[in-house]
Amino acid sequence: MTDQNPDRYVSFLGLDCTGKADRLIEMLAARLAGTESRWGVYFDRKLAEKTRMGADNLHFVGSQVNALQAFFEECDDRAALDLLFDLEQTRC
Repeated sequence: MTDQNPDRYVSFLGLDCTGKADRLIEMLAARLAGTESRWGVYFDRKLAEKTRMGADNLHFVGSQVNALQAFFEECDDRAALDLLFDLEQTRC
């Protein structure tokens, strides 16, 4: 019988951290395109830095958890907040 709760400290297998981070970045881009939020300038700058540094989406999400949470709360985007919470809880 296999454990249905993968443990990040044993293996990243089954967590799909990269896929989840990629989906969250897609959700961020979609929200930014449809908003005039003050967060737009902030995330534009941070995403440009991410590209310059060659960081991946998972690193970006981990570095921007609080800002992402505040932005998605402002947008009342429950799906994005749930995905962000999942990424945090699985310790991706």
